[in-house]
Amino acid sequence: MNDDVIPHDPDAPGLPRQVWDALRVYFGLGLLGALGLLWSLLAVPLYYLLPRRAGLAFGRWLIHTAFRGYLRTLTAIGACRFDLSALDTLRGQPPMIVAPNHPSLIDAVLVISRLPGLACIMKADILDNPSLGAGARLARYIRNDALRNMIHLAVADLHGGHHLLLFPEGTRSAARPVGPVRGSVGLIAKQAQVPVQTVFIETDSPFLTKGWPLLQRPLLPITYRVRLGKRFDPPQDVQAFAVALELYFQDALAHAMLPRLLPQNDATDPHRTASTDDQDCADG
Repeated sequence: MNDDVIPHDPDAPGLPRQVWDALRVYFGLGLLGALGLLWSLLAVPLYYLLPRRAGLAFGRWLIHTAFRGYLRTLTAIGACRFDLSALDTLRGQPPMIVAPNHPSLIDAVLVISRLPGLACIMKADILDNPSLGAGARLARYIRNDALRNMIHLAVADLHGGHHLLLFPEGTRSAARPVGPVRGSVGLIAKQAQVPVQTVFIETDSPFLTKGWPLLQRPLLPITYRVRLGKRFDPPQDVQAFAVALELYFQDALAHAMLPRLLPQNDATDPHRTASTDDQDCADG
């Protein structure tokens, strides 16, 4: 299992391989940033020019298409290996909450790349960011700053016929195999009367997991694999559902391909202050 960053041992990759890996990692990060910037420049005028329904449909389609192309590029340069085909069976199905575990920052990209039209709950400060949030605003992604409004918008989007991406942990996993499950996934499912489709995301690398230093490169290639879990009916008891869902994830992922957690307070790490923050689709 690819649990560690580049090690200092006799079996470590040679200098040419390390340079090639570094180029691929930073190219991938730079490409994602460039796509976001270009999309924002296009989305700002479209937000005001397009009717809401057209802007929502076009915005979500373009994000889906851009993410799909991005993952294909990572595959082409040998940086990553993806097995995401299990998500394709959800296309065209009735409204539901798509509820994956959340090991790394790229998880939302993985899911959105396979499911066009997917709604997403995002941190409010990202949606409000002039450069980062324009595309998400055009796609009418849902802000998470006020719980009542978030639930209202999520239920309305589900009633509009869409799927909703919602990470039950609300942030990247702070424990293995999963962190505590929040109650909002059950609350939204109950009010919208839609099922909750669990999804298992596995990876062999700690890259972009919680606490990962952004300037530190991982070993390549990185493998990401997705499989579908149980589909839960809309709950009646939200708190009991959260407990049951957490236990289900813990049991189903007990032997999954997941890296060990990184120390969260490693003062000796020179890159610690540059660690990644959650900026993806997230629970409130």
